[in-house]
Amino acid sequence: MMEKDWLTIGQASSLTGLSAKMLRHYESRGLLKPGRSPSGYRLYPQSQLAQLQLIYQAKQLGFSLAQVEALLALWQQPDRASRDVQQLAQQQLVLVSAKISQLQQLQQQLQSLVAHCAGDDSSDCSILRELSGQKD
Repeated sequence: MMEKDWLTIGQASSLTGLSAKMLRHYESRGLLKPGRSPSGYRLYPQSQLAQLQLIYQAKQLGFSLAQVEALLALWQQPDRASRDVQQLAQQQLVLVSAKISQLQQLQQQLQSLVAHCAGDDSSDCSILRELSGQKD
């Protein structure tokens, strides 16, 4: 390949949003196999940008590293069944929905704490009493 067809780790990082540290981590996990320059620098082929973008987007959606590995394996299989990809996404959707539910419960608890606080110059604080278990 010609030199212009290769990206340094910094260029790959800039183009994909993945940090150089994460690119090295993914390489250590076997997800990426960059080439090496004569001086030993990592070089990523331009053709690998789609793979790097897939990793970035999957991580943005909260997929675990194991799930990203599975997605990459499916992406690299031309005879894959889309239901296998959908199943991974469905599993992630269930996890995200559970997190949203937990966050909504936290929101309600915090709203209750804030609503019951006088919010004045008094040193008496219903929020601290509630958090410490010293209810009225």
